[in-house]
Amino acid sequence: MSNTDALPISDPLRHTAKIQVRLTDLAEHLREDVQKVDEPRAQALFETAAEVLLGLRNAFVDYEKGEEPAWQRSAS
Repeated sequence: MSNTDALPISDPLRHTAKIQVRLTDLAEHLREDVQKVDEPRAQALFETAAEVLLGLRNAFVDYEKGEEPAWQRSAS
């Protein structure tokens, strides 16, 4: 059981952590596939997709940190 599994199902952090793992796994898979295919356009597609997914993962990390103005929580 991960630390996030202890969080309530309604807590976004429970979900963001799991999504980060999936995005990372998929990006790594794409990068492995770059080495398996010979076609340059497919290689470029896989590498580009990996970069996009890692950028998206970083957005989830930034959300969790709450340091970016867009992700700062308002005082309620």
